[in-house]
Amino acid sequence: MSTLEPTAETVLPPDVGRRPRPDAWVFIREFARAPLRTASVVPSSPALAARMVQPLRRSARQHPGPPVVVELGPGTGAFTAALRASAPEIRYLGIELNPRMADHLAARFTGIDLVRGPASCLPRALAERGLAAADLVLSGLPWQAFAGTAGTDLVAAIAANLAPSGAYTQFTYSWTRWAPPGRRQHRDLQRFFERVELSPTVWGNLPPAVVYTATAPRRVVDIPPAGSR
Repeated sequence: MSTLEPTAETVLPPDVGRRPRPDAWVFIREFARAPLRTASVVPSSPALAARMVQPLRRSARQHPGPPVVVELGPGTGAFTAALRASAPEIRYLGIELNPRMADHLAARFTGIDLVRGPASCLPRALAERGLAAADLVLSGLPWQAFAGTAGTDLVAAIAANLAPSGAYTQFTYSWTRWAPPGRRQHRDLQRFFERVELSPTVWGNLPPAVVYTATAPRRVVDIPPAGSR
């Protein structure tokens, strides 16, 4: 786990500042613009957000300092707000590709540390900030981000940049979990992590969703070859 000392930048900015447009309106507009690059037509619910940040609450009891939390595809900030409520003193880093959602997030959380770019920026973004690893990585990315070789490379990069005792959470919708992209995503998680847990269905989300929690990232020498599972 990180041993960073608390500083002003380790506190996630409060949900204040210039009030942005309603989250649902932003999601609808961006889904209409690019449905394959937007995870949903509506923001994630508080119930799903609470499940996504659950590992942070567990680690807070053992952590000597503010944990490093990276959010991939924070969108309009549903999970970001849950992080603030659960553990405001964290070293937060968001990575958002969509420029309009990034603008919305920056307006909602004034002063937030936000990288405007693809999720593949994760290793470089951590290195530029002198952060050795993340204690929690949350992903609100759509399936399109995990397609093909690039998707496998992204899961590998997340595992490689996660602290040994850290966790990675990724949600998927219940009715699509058994589709080929969902099964491929699950195989990648099992390949790069020793433990992959599946949450109960979060019925309080639209549509209902489940959360994968991946822990114990594998060392390079322990990663099984592709297709071995």
